[in-house]
Amino acid sequence: MTRPGFLAITAVACLLGTSVAVASGHRPNGWTALATLLLAVLMHAAANVLNDYHDALNGADDANTQGLFPFTGGARLIQNGHVSVEDTHDLAKALILFLIPCGVLLSVQTGGGLLLLGLVGLLLGWGYSAPPLALMKRGLGELTVALTWGLVVVGADYVQRGQFFVMSLAMAVSFALLVGNILVINGFPDAYADAQVGKRTLVVRVGPTLAAWIYLALVVLAHAWLFIHPEPALWGLVSLPLSLVAFVLLLKNAKQVARLTPAIVLTIAAAVLHGLAMSAGLLFL
Repeated sequence: MTRPGFLAITAVACLLGTSVAVASGHRPNGWTALATLLLAVLMHAAANVLNDYHDALNGADDANTQGLFPFTGGARLIQNGHVSVEDTHDLAKALILFLIPCGVLLSVQTGGGLLLLGLVGLLLGWGYSAPPLALMKRGLGELTVALTWGLVVVGADYVQRGQFFVMSLAMAVSFALLVGNILVINGFPDAYADAQVGKRTLVVRVGPTLAAWIYLALVVLAHAWLFIHPEPALWGLVSLPLSLVAFVLLLKNAKQVARLTPAIVLTIAAAVLHGLAMSAGLLFL
């Protein structure tokens, strides 16, 4: 239910943020970096569980017959009778109740700005699925996801330097765009069910063909963004071939969603490789 396969994206975001601090001359603190990683991953897990809970309440996962497990359509544990809706809600609450005091403790060690980032992250993770915000129903789901993972990069850098630094935000943009594209492509198999329950994903709003071209635009923007940064950031260009192949497969199969698994896998791999490559470039200056 926490969808552990997707948690690697958060780990890469933490690595990228820490790498920005190291490249700026800050000696990394291994303990605070590890604490950042654990808390960010748990926050991601809590958001995933909350999403399953609210998708059970609004009927999205029950209506979804075209989801490509384990990538889209939720964890299906509620739908398959393995856990109850109440169990899911209890797990989400337990994760959040553990996160809050641990986040406060880490903020005491590193600076109050981290508390602000953590609160914004919790708000976005909760508000993505939960009413009254229900950002996914307002056409803001993809933007919310991109912004959240950009903040993870900024937060990991903040923990190491104890203050905000514009370079971490700049470095986060291309990675965040590629993470946002994961949600874009995941919306293709789920589009019919999402439309039934009022989720206004990009695919629901503009249709599969235009959404595929917007996917490509985000790919181009993410990789073009690297050219305004120092040379080490250009290592992130290694993800471009994966993203382009994913786009070709997406455009070809935009209306045959059962064939989209390879494109989804490549989209996830591109985001992970992008973050890892940028981190490597920064660390091995």
